[in-house]
Amino acid sequence: MENGEKIYKTMNVTGVISMTAGIIVVVVGIVTGVMAIVSGAMLMSQKKNVLF
Repeated sequence: MENGEKIYKTMNVTGVISMTAGIIVVVVGIVTGVMAIVSGAMLMSQKKNVLF
């Protein structure tokens, strides 16, 4: 195997790993944001039940 082929394959694998990591980060960010919005809405809807 030539040196150029090794570099090409390494770049290909690195690109795939980078894209996969990026997709995972985006999905986790979206899920976290939705969970924060839902929990905040639940807190706001239940604030009338708080007694001081």
